[in-house]
Amino acid sequence: MPVETNAFKHVSYLWDQEEADRLAGDEVALLIYRSNLLGADLRLTNYGGGNTSCKVTDTDPLTGKAVEIMWVKGSGGDLGTLKKSGLAALYVDRLRSLQQIYRGIAYEDEMVELFNHCIFDLQSKAPSIDTPLHGFLPFKHIDHLHPDAAIAIAAAKDGKRITAELFGGTIGWVDWQKPGFDLGLQLRSCLDENPGIRGIMLGSHGLFTWGDTAYESYINTLEVVEQCAAYLEENYSKKGPVFAGQKIQSPGSEIRLKQVAEIAPILRGFCSSEKHMVGHFTDDARVLEFINSNDLKRLAPLGTSCPDHFLRTKISPLVLDLTAEEDLSDSAALKARLEPAFEAYRTMYKQYYEDCKHDNSPPVRDPNPVIILYPGIGLFSFSKDKQTARVAAEFYINAINVMKGAEAISSYTALPRQEAFNIEYWLLEEAKLQRMPKPKALSGKIALVTGSAGGIGKAIARKFIEEGAVVVINDNDESRLQIADAKFKADYGADSYVTTPLDVTNADEIDRAFQKACVSFGGVDIVVNCAGISISKSIQDHTEKDWDLLYTILVKGQFLITQAAVAIMRKQNIGGDILNIVSKNGLVSGPNNSGYGSAKAAQLHLSRLNAAELGPDKIRVNTVNPDAVISDSKIWEGSWAEGRAKAYGITVAELPAFYASRTLLNEIILPVDIANACFVFIGGMLNKSTGNVLNVDGGIAPAFLR
Repeated sequence: MPVETNAFKHVSYLWDQEEADRLAGDEVALLIYRSNLLGADLRLTNYGGGNTSCKVTDTDPLTGKAVEIMWVKGSGGDLGTLKKSGLAALYVDRLRSLQQIYRGIAYEDEMVELFNHCIFDLQSKAPSIDTPLHGFLPFKHIDHLHPDAAIAIAAAKDGKRITAELFGGTIGWVDWQKPGFDLGLQLRSCLDENPGIRGIMLGSHGLFTWGDTAYESYINTLEVVEQCAAYLEENYSKKGPVFAGQKIQSPGSEIRLKQVAEIAPILRGFCSSEKHMVGHFTDDARVLEFINSNDLKRLAPLGTSCPDHFLRTKISPLVLDLTAEEDLSDSAALKARLEPAFEAYRTMYKQYYEDCKHDNSPPVRDPNPVIILYPGIGLFSFSKDKQTARVAAEFYINAINVMKGAEAISSYTALPRQEAFNIEYWLLEEAKLQRMPKPKALSGKIALVTGSAGGIGKAIARKFIEEGAVVVINDNDESRLQIADAKFKADYGADSYVTTPLDVTNADEIDRAFQKACVSFGGVDIVVNCAGISISKSIQDHTEKDWDLLYTILVKGQFLITQAAVAIMRKQNIGGDILNIVSKNGLVSGPNNSGYGSAKAAQLHLSRLNAAELGPDKIRVNTVNPDAVISDSKIWEGSWAEGRAKAYGITVAELPAFYASRTLLNEIILPVDIANACFVFIGGMLNKSTGNVLNVDGGIAPAFLR
């Protein structure tokens, strides 16, 4: 019967018996349900880590006979979001029969391809390296997880003894061994030698638990992890201050974020020496406890223990030799101060590779750190995209939890570097990396598009996200920004963007917007000046207020945004792109348009001036000239449309057709057309183009550049 929901203090009991009853009789559905519950609690397993299985009786489609089939989480994926399409289904007897041709641990990698000969469901996900770990155990339902509390014991110097004493011999122990066919045999041997045990602890790695039903396996897992966590909590107070006590105190959050905004672009620039990286920052309380402690310098270089951890975080972090409250405003001096630390890290990593490599090892990978610790401030992580950077930070927090627990009950032991290398540069891991989709054109890039809650700006932001970038969405209209926030979250997910209010004429809001870019992503690579306003009046009707408003938003706004962007791009020292959305009106004279048209001409020439100045910084400045983009445009909602219709002697409703008819292509221009033009400049094919203008107006001869 289900236990009381309050029976657990250190893990979450999420089982819903009504939902389980609805799935009764479908063991695979119950496997997925159990997996999703386990994956929903990060105290039980980390993102993408662990695997679960169940064994069922099914009919062999070739013989019509009843056979035992194992459904197990396939390669990749995450327990919290696991679906049936993420499972592999294999004949249990075929999988176990592979032992007859197994040639020993030196050849175990060759067994992975043979797993495919054991497939039952031809729609299966590719079987993972952990498949035999489930296959050689006889239980109907099995959970293999990486709970911090269990790994803390598994990574402790006295882990084997502690496990035996804590569980009274009901949890077995298998020393560290790389996952694979041989480890599956080791698990079976452990069970044979210890009949009746309820689980097995894997040294430095994780936990195996099981049950005859999905519910029994779930409860067994929770009870074992709960007992591990309670044991750690009991011992924290016994050993004295955690991590030998606090060496320093963190300043307030406002100061921390100011420091982050100052240093993040510099760190990102160093970490992007081989390819553009996206950053993540956290000052989680567990991070601050660790980085402010007396034991930081002793423990950080040891690296992590669980393979899932260091595959995401690299062998060890870079610890910055900076105080929390020092002045970071002199970026040149800060870069000069930090550069030796990055060079030392790269040298260390390359030496680690040289010391540990095998004849057939893949080439050395990017030697830059993934995790950077700034004592008193927090943790930075850098990776190919925001999600991967965020998850890397989460994994390092898992590692901190493990170190804290292991130190409380004994002393922490990391994997030997050779063992860590054998996992990191494992040929099977390399093959998995090679199978990953090719990066999108804007992967690793960070963009800020002004006025991106609607119209042209929103279309540009969407295009950039779809091509792999992360984007700072902003607008001076709070309600419009909220609507855009909900839409972008639904379409792309929270790791693809952040939002911030932004009035391009307000210096404080500009500073906050770029600080948001630096804190959220590490800096900025692409800035699109798209925010605008239109006023259409005859010269007699034009007021000084109209004139000032046009020039303040269009010209001064473009100047201020570009100025702020360039400061960050120079800190990063990896180039960048400024794109200015101007107008055909910057080139073509028309009626009732003196203020708007001249401001657009100023924007156009300012683009040329900036391109000439910023070339040495590898910052490209280019212009897109739209015309009459009416769809989803705030500008066209009011007096501008009425003014243009009046100027041409037509009605507002006739404007789209009128504008199309006067073009060479007779086409209506849409926001997505402007977005595509922007992508042309930054998508990789025009990296040596600056100071150029691309007209997207359907073809208007007077706007041809001569």
